[in-house]
Amino acid sequence: RGISSDQRPKRPLTAYLRFVMDNRPAFREKNPGMSNLELIKKLAGAWKELPASQKQVYEEAKQTDWKRYGEQMAAYKAQLTPAQAAALKEERRKRMAKRRSMKAKRELNLLGKPKRARTGFNIFLSEKYQESEGLSAVAKMKKLFDVWQKLSPSQKQPYLQLAQDDKVRYENEMKLWEAKMIELGREDLVRSNKQRLKKKPAETAKIAETAKASSGGNKAKLKKSEE
Repeated sequence: RGISSDQRPKRPLTAYLRFVMDNRPAFREKNPGMSNLELIKKLAGAWKELPASQKQVYEEAKQTDWKRYGEQMAAYKAQLTPAQAAALKEERRKRMAKRRSMKAKRELNLLGKPKRARTGFNIFLSEKYQESEGLSAVAKMKKLFDVWQKLSPSQKQPYLQLAQDDKVRYENEMKLWEAKMIELGREDLVRSNKQRLKKKPAETAKIAETAKASSGGNKAKLKKSEE
């Protein structure tokens, strides 16, 4: 209690980031029309061309701060109770897991992974969302969900059909994408057979029944078919 990760000493900046912090204002003044991305690229180029003697100044400043950081961390950890240390460790674990998840998502986007199939409600929501003006995003969602719940089966059918079509699109695109990933040596991104069957329980049951009938109840063959 009374301790949070916000009180944890901040890690020192790298030599490159120190250079950027020191020189960004001057670079911005000289290049007012540049976007932030263009400015960072220009700073990166300047750092790359910086003489080793000038880079050493930033490296030494980093080393000094790292020594101070080590002392501050030791003092910070010394004041924690076992429960506080465990709580902060769990907080850090969750934060790192979130970072890994975001990094993995960015990688999949760069690799062009197909977008997941939308549900009937998702399609209904995107179609009607703009009509619910003057409400907060949460209120819009709640209102449209209530409307969706009250729709008759015949009214939902067009959206459900579109969702089914989108599911076919997703599966076809995923097969092509997974084949490409195998060619690139990224088998780790390909769904296993178990994952595919889990998404289609009805289809899996049908396959199992067919296998059972054709094998005359042979359990070994049935097991092989399910696998």
